[in-house]
Order: sequence, then C-alpha cells, then structure tokens
Amino acid sequence: MYWPIGTPRGQAADDGRVPLKDPVLALRIARTGQMFAVITATSITLWQTKPAVVLALVVRSDSSLESYGTNVDLLLRPDSAILVVHTSKGFLITYSIASDGESRVYKPHFSNYHNVQRRKQSLIGPQSHLRPDQILWGPGEGGGVRDVSVRFRMVIKVDAGIESALALDDELVVATRKPAAVQCIRWTPDSSGNQTRTEILSRMGWVEKKASIVEMTHDRPMNLATWITSDGRAYAVQRQQRNNGTEEESDSAESKRLFKGHCFHIPQDSRGKAVRAVINARFSLIAVGCSDGAIHVYSVRDYEGNIVHSHAHRMPYSTGTTGSFTTLTYSPDGYCLFAGFDKGWATWSMFGKLGSNSFGAEPSISALNGEQWLLGIRGAVWSGGGSEILLIGHKHEAIWSLEMAKNAITGCYNEANVFRTVLQTPTSVMIYRGYDLPDLTSISAEPFLWHTSRIPSSYLLNQWPIRQTVISPDGRYVAVAGRRGLAHYSVNSGRWKTFTDEVMENSFSVRGGMCWYQHILVAAVEDSRTFELRLYSREAALDNSHVLHTERLPAPVVLVTASGEDSLLVYTYENLLYHYIFVPTAGSVRLIQVGQIAFHGIVRSPARVRGLSWILPDGQLSDGDPSQDVAVASVLFLVDGKLVLLSPSLNDEGQLKYDMRIIAQNVEYHVSMRDQTPLNVGHSPEETQVRYGPPALRDSLWLFDGMEIKAWTDIHDLLTAAHGDGGTRELPTPVSVDVDFYPLSILLEKGIVLGVESDLVQRRDVSFSFFHFAIRTHLVLPDVLRFYLVNNMTVEAANLSQQYEGLEYFAHGLEVLLHRVLDEEADTSPKPEDAVLPRVLSLLSSSKEYLDIVLQCTRKTEVRQWKTLFAYLPPAQELFEESLQRGSLKTAGGYLIILHTLDELDASLEQSVRVLSRAIREGDWELCKELARFLAAMDETGEILKEAMKMANVGLTQVSSQDNISSRLELPVTGLGFMTNGRKNKDGSDDGTGSDIRSASDASSMGSTVSPMDG
Repeated sequence: MYWPIGTPRGQAADDGRVPLKDPVLALRIARTGQMFAVITATSITLWQTKPAVVLALVVRSDSSLESYGTNVDLLLRPDSAILVVHTSKGFLITYSIASDGESRVYKPHFSNYHNVQRRKQSLIGPQSHLRPDQILWGPGEGGGVRDVSVRFRMVIKVDAGIESALALDDELVVATRKPAAVQCIRWTPDSSGNQTRTEILSRMGWVEKKASIVEMTHDRPMNLATWITSDGRAYAVQRQQRNNGTEEESDSAESKRLFKGHCFHIPQDSRGKAVRAVINARFSLIAVGCSDGAIHVYSVRDYEGNIVHSHAHRMPYSTGTTGSFTTLTYSPDGYCLFAGFDKGWATWSMFGKLGSNSFGAEPSISALNGEQWLLGIRGAVWSGGGSEILLIGHKHEAIWSLEMAKNAITGCYNEANVFRTVLQTPTSVMIYRGYDLPDLTSISAEPFLWHTSRIPSSYLLNQWPIRQTVISPDGRYVAVAGRRGLAHYSVNSGRWKTFTDEVMENSFSVRGGMCWYQHILVAAVEDSRTFELRLYSREAALDNSHVLHTERLPAPVVLVTASGEDSLLVYTYENLLYHYIFVPTAGSVRLIQVGQIAFHGIVRSPARVRGLSWILPDGQLSDGDPSQDVAVASVLFLVDGKLVLLSPSLNDEGQLKYDMRIIAQNVEYHVSMRDQTPLNVGHSPEETQVRYGPPALRDSLWLFDGMEIKAWTDIHDLLTAAHGDGGTRELPTPVSVDVDFYPLSILLEKGIVLGVESDLVQRRDVSFSFFHFAIRTHLVLPDVLRFYLVNNMTVEAANLSQQYEGLEYFAHGLEVLLHRVLDEEADTSPKPEDAVLPRVLSLLSSSKEYLDIVLQCTRKTEVRQWKTLFAYLPPAQELFEESLQRGSLKTAGGYLIILHTLDELDASLEQSVRVLSRAIREGDWELCKELARFLAAMDETGEILKEAMKMANVGLTQVSSQDNISSRLELPVTGLGFMTNGRKNKDGSDDGTGSDIRSASDASSMGSTVSPMDG
C-alpha cells in the first residue's frame, strides 16, 4: 500500500516565449521513467524527471495552429523516440525525439576549487564523499541533465475523426468516429509498402452493433488492450498477428481481422457504464471506473475471455462530491490504484482497501493557496518506480509531484517486513519501534514511535529510486537496494554502510530480494548476466573482498527468504525451490544446499510468485534431518492474489508429488507465526511468551485480503482439511477481523494489529496543505475470543485469555468482547442454547476484574439491553455486595447507578448510605463527593441527600433554602461537610460538568447512557 507524504512540489516551464498561464492539457511519461512530456493548447514541453528540468520546448506557430488546430491530447511511443499530438481539427502531428547518451547540459562548474573543498569539509557524513560537481545534485540526479532535441516528423490527417489513440512500439492505433473503426498506422511501411490497415467495428462480431470506441488503453507486459465503447461496455482486446501466407490466403476474411477480443463488463444501467479502464499486469487485473463512481476490478485468467469479476472499490462520497472519473493508473508494482476525479483523487490497495483521498480538503483553503491538485485531477502518471506521482489539475499550468511512502513488502516480500512495520519513502526509511516498549506506549499515535533515517546522499545520487527495503527479524538492521548496489543500516548505532568504490557498487544489481540472518545480509544479485547469492556481514565494510560467501545459481532468483533457525529458501525462474542451511565456519558463515523441489506442472509462471514459505511437521522441526525437509514440508505460495497450499504425498511409484489447494483469494500478504521461532532461541519461556506472543496462537496463519484480516488459529487444522478426502474437504472457517485502516503487521505479543493512515492537514496560518502519518491499532483479542466462543471452543478461549491477562489493556479487550456480543444478541434474541453471551460471561467470571468489566459495559449500553445482560448474571444487588466484600468501593459506587435504575428508591438509597459510610471511614473523600452528587441529582428538593446524610451521621452546612442543594455541599476541612462543582438542569439531570464514578480498572472517563452522573 502507498501513502502520500508531505506537500507536493509544483513545477512549470519558465520561459519568456511560452504563455506561462496556459493550462496543462495532458501528461505522458516514458517507459523508463526518465522523461515525461506535457502539452498546453499551443506548446509541447519535454521534462527530465531527475532533476526536474525542461529538456526541450516546442511552441507551435500561428499558421500551424490555424491549419491543424490546437493541441488536444498527447501520445508518447514507449521507447520515447516519437511524440504524437492530437489536434482539435483531427490531425496527428508527430515529432521525433533524439538524445545523446554522453552529452550533458547545465553541468555545474566551480571556478574556485578551494572554496568547494572548504564547503565539502562542512558537509555531514556520506555527503563529504561527493565530488565537487555532485554537491548540488539530489536523489537520482547524478547522471546530470541530458541533451535532447525535438524535430518535426510529419502530419497525419484522419478524416473520420479521432475518438482515441494509442502509440505502440510498431504502430499508431487510432479509433475513428465516422465510421466507427480502428486504424493501425505503422511508424514505417512494411515489406509490401503498406503503412495503414483499417477494420470497421460493425464487422467485428464480438463488438456490439452501433457502438464506437471512446477510450483505449494498452499494457505492454500483458500484450493486452482495453476498449471502452459508447454503450458503456469494456472489452479486453489483442492484436492479431498477420500470417505470412499466399496472396489468396491473405485476402481471406479471417486474415483481414486485426483484433480479437471479449466483452467482460456489461453495465446493468446507465450508472454502471464504463468510463475509464487500466490494466494491472503484476496481478493480472483490469480496473474499470464507472459512471456511478465505483471501480469494478476483474481478474484475467487467460486470453480466451475468461475474465471474472474480482472485487470493487467504492468511494465513501457521492458522485456529486467526487465528480466523474478523469484518470485511472496503477503504480508500477501494481500495489496501489490511483483514481483522479473532476473534484479530487483517491488511492486504494490492489484488492480494495481505501487509502488516502483529497475529498476531506476545505475547498476555500485549497483555492486560496492555489492547490489545484486537491480540487480536481486532469491526469496523473507514476514516476521513480512509484516513489512519486505527477499530477496535473484543471485549468492550471503547474505539474505537481507528490511523494509517496510505501510498505516495504511491495518491493521485497519478506516475512520480517510483515512482522515489523517498515515504510520506504523516496529518500529515507521509517521503522516502527514500539515492539519493545510498554503496552500502552506502543499503541499510542505519537510520532516518536517512528525511527526515521535518511538514506545516504552518496547512494541516492546515482541509485535512486530505492526498489527494495528489508528489515532483520530482530529489528536491528535494515538494508536497501536501488538501481545498482545496496546499502545497510544499524538502528542501534544509527550508521549507514555503503560501497566506497563506485565501480563495485555499479557492478551488480539486487534481483530477487534480500533477507537477514542474524547480522548477515543475504542478497540475490545479478552481476554481468551471472546470478548469485551473496552474504554480507554488517560488521565488515561493504566491499567485494569482504563478501562472506558467494553461491552461484543457474537462473535468476524470484525471491529469497529465511526459514526456521538456520534455513534459507531460494525460488528461481527455473521453477526450482532450493533449500540451504547456514553453516558457521571459522569466524564466517557459508551456505550448504541440502535439497531442492521442482514445481514443473504445478506453478505455471514463476514470475507471478510473490511470496513463499513452508511448514514443517513439529517432529521434523525439532529432531529431523534438514536434508529431508523438502520431502515433508507443506509449501505456501502466494501467486498473484491466491494463497496456494501444496501438500506433499507419495504416488503409486513412491515418488514425491504435491496436492494443490487454493485456501484464500485476493491476498495482499500473509504471515505464519511459526516463522518467529528462530527469535526464541536463548530466551526463557516467560520472556518468549511476553516478546513473541502466547503459545495458543504460535501456530496461527494470518492474511489480509484487502477488506479484512483473516486468521486460522491452528495451521495444523488447515493442513489436515486441505489434504484430507482428496482435497475436497471444506476448509476450517478463519477468524475475521474488520479494520478501518490499512494493517501493516500483527503484533501477536501485544494482541494488536498495527497500521497507518495518512491524514491531510490544512491550516489557515500556513500557505500549503500537507499529509502526515497517524499510527492506528486494532485489538484482535476480542475477535479471536469471540470466534472461539461462537464455535463453543471454551477451553481454547480460556487458555488464550489466561495467556493475555498480563496486558495492561486486557480488561478493556474483554469489555469490548462483552459489548459486541450484547449489542448483537439484544437485537437478535437467540435461543439460550445458541446464545454466546452466557459463554462470554462465564469466561469473564474467571477474571479478577470481572465486576469492573460488567459495570463498565453496562454503563455504556442502553437500558433496554440490560434485561438481556442480567438474564445471565446474578442480580445487581449480589454484584454490589460482592464489590463491597472485595473492598472495591468505587466499583460498588458504580453499581448504585444500576440499582437506582432497576430497583426501588429505598433500596438504592440504603446501599448508597452503606457505601458513603464506608468511604467516610476510609477517608476516600473523592468518592464521597461523587456519591453526594449522585444523591443530590435524585431530586430537586435535596430531601434524599438529607436523609442519606442523617443515616450516615453526617451533618450539612446550613445555608439559605433558596440555594440549590448542590451548592450546600462542602468538602470536609475540619468537619464532615461536602461540596461539589456539579450543576443541575431543570429536570434534575447533571449537565456533565462533574466527574464520573470510575472503577479501579478504568484509566479513562467512562460515560453512562442512563445515569445523572454522565460525564
């Protein structure tokens, strides 16, 4: 998932010959991401991404504008060699773009070298290693400014009118208006001299009649296009390959067909009409934006029309607030969907979790600050591998660059990145450090819980953008990898290590990921078309001569991950899973291969595998031979969005085979808690439980499906069901945890899910808006306990409850559980044998804070629900008496509210006097004041308070009878009078200005829906 950070940078061309206030109409970026182009009505500008400078500028002449019309849209060939402008009069003007790979412009020159040397000495840390000409450059700007020229090429007249167009590698595809057709115009003529071919839509049997194409997109990796037609349908389309047959064959009707396609989105009404579409090649998805503001996402299973609906993204705002769709674009890694609207924008994760949006902005402030990027989006493109997104607004001349922070698993799918939250920004890493802090501190939203470290400038200069980030399982080390080389960081010392030799750094790139084993970084690298695993020690300098071990591989690595105490799993493009173990040798470490598994015929496309782990039987894990792990391990693959379980078995010939079962769909990430076991070595059982969670959930499997967190509490049950009855047995139901933020990691030892959200901040005392992070947490304990109790697993619930009772917010978790079940069953009224509420109360009765939990829950619910609750509880009088017996006077005082509501006045008055008398004896004057307020609020005359005082042998200060009874209460100074600052309304109810009676376990103000002491 991605989150915007900070405030965007605005940039616009600054040239006296260009109308600076002309709004930008279209924006396109090159496939390499190093250059982008924009147009206004009369000009074309080429920009370099890093640094953001104008490379070339074309201002069309008045005669050109009169002859061909003004600029309307822009196309850029994928290799950035040709630029095409669509004009208002139906022309396509093409320009060729030429660049010199060696030539640079705007290169800084320092005439006084000694001043530069003095300035270098004042730089901090890694910046001091920069050359004089590099001091002024920022991230990704080490290559300087390229020399680019733009030259007119030709003008193409399209008489039929242009609806939409695509610039592909070999040709220009144009959808025409009258007649509705598709023209393919080659950049250069073919061998027969032909350059243009046309196919009429009405002759395409798979397209609805009387429809025309209004929008087209194309995805090069999938070799797939989408067409949206005037009737709101969406089609997946492929270009037909021409046969090199005889002339007679080439004249056949079939050979003249240019495209084949399938309709996959049919609107049910006018609100469901397709408006925009975009392809996500990474996850084989097609997103379709519709007239009603919803985005329907389809899964592409093959090229024969098997395209099924996967899920939908929906806005919590009406179309009147958002306006119509203007653009849809996926991030380069496919993890984030950006949607631009007429009145703002929004982001989602790939399977549907809403991220940030601009619709909470105050339009008046945005307009005053000139922040059109908040008021509506005309176009957007991703840059820097998803590090930034470039935006253009309506009727504005600026191009806005909004930086994004992303979850580390988007670049390096590693379970350590799920166990520990790490965010990667364009220039730094942000590490959540609340794991080892006290419970209440770790769940706060304070910024100090983030450890932020800027990546060295010397590395960012040439290697930006950062593509991969990985943290060690213990959270002590972080490694990053950009375009080439790598760097690593120690959280404790705050020091980075980079290659001091630029040649060594540029000699390899990380391909296939990284992981940590203790203080050793394992990196899968590509070096001169050879593929290796390299082991780097954090304690040694980054240098090729200090590599601990190098393991050659025959194919590129898809992913690498540590497993167990000393295992390493490596999956390659040959569809082979290698199993290595770390072996210490004479002050060093080396890898020994102990097994491998071939998945030919099981995994069709290794490149589509995002995550991998395996599950070993307990006996094999503790006493087994590592070389036999491959024969008994159950393997979990995350392929696209499917979590696939491969269970080992033997065929009739005694050979190993795997039974495949898809156990979950739309999975964004998963994690097995068994993979935390290596961290437990060397810790006592007590330390292990506190640091790594209760044993009851140590075998659990967790995942996030874009909507909910789901967990199987015991993975053995899942393995048994997946393998049993030939793979046809129904899988056990997982626990479902609904969260209103994007979850990043599961802190099992604290019983919470951790996530973040990015909030837009607008203030009238500053002239810009900005985004900042807020930490969010969700307590999963109530969800798991409720799951156990609903399934009548009372023993498991009791064990889990006992193991979590040391948490500071444990009582709050039980209260949440009771409140949820009570809310549900008060409305549904289930049969007694099906009711979960008695099981919850039975579980709570074993807690020492049982009375406080029931009290707090009761005070927060409506009186109509009390009947349901007390149907399974002892009478309120008994709970009150038990509180007094335990010496919990404040808890007993709280139950007076319930007695007052349920019982007669005399009964509650008698109990109030008992609590008041005992509070006086124990000198608890704060409680005395609260009780006095409670009694004074029972009636306007104050007679009840007088009677209670007499019964407790307490005197009142005599004042005028016209005064409110509450004003006659004084705190004891030398006597036993009372006073209060509370005020009463005319109906005798408290206005809420006084304090509430609180239980001993309650650390915050708890309100009541029925008590006159509501705070």
